[in-house]
Amino acid sequence: MTTTMREGSGISRKITNLNSSVFTPYDLDGPVQQDMHLLNISYDRTSGTGWYVIRMDPGAVTIPHQHKKLEEFLILEGELIENDGTVLTTGDFVSYAPGTSHNSKTTTGCLLIALDRTPE
Repeated sequence: MTTTMREGSGISRKITNLNSSVFTPYDLDGPVQQDMHLLNISYDRTSGTGWYVIRMDPGAVTIPHQHKKLEEFLILEGELIENDGTVLTTGDFVSYAPGTSHNSKTTTGCLLIALDRTPE
């Protein structure tokens, strides 16, 4: 991740390149999952809100979990199979309301960007 500031311009921005950023083992649903990787863009663990990227290795399965906030995500690469059999592919945008429970798996691997937020 890179933060840049141009002197005198008043522009301050954070640029995150998914291809060159370092992902860490995924642990947002409890124990570390070695076959899933997290890139925290702006996620705040205290408030449970913000942006993050998940990279799932082929064969990865998420821990069943319940959403405390509104979760929205976009599949950037690969496919994700939901526990009800729904297959999500590149370009699919998904919203889960607070209180929703589910888990997912991938056979191909998957890259997604997600936002957890308080509903409006």
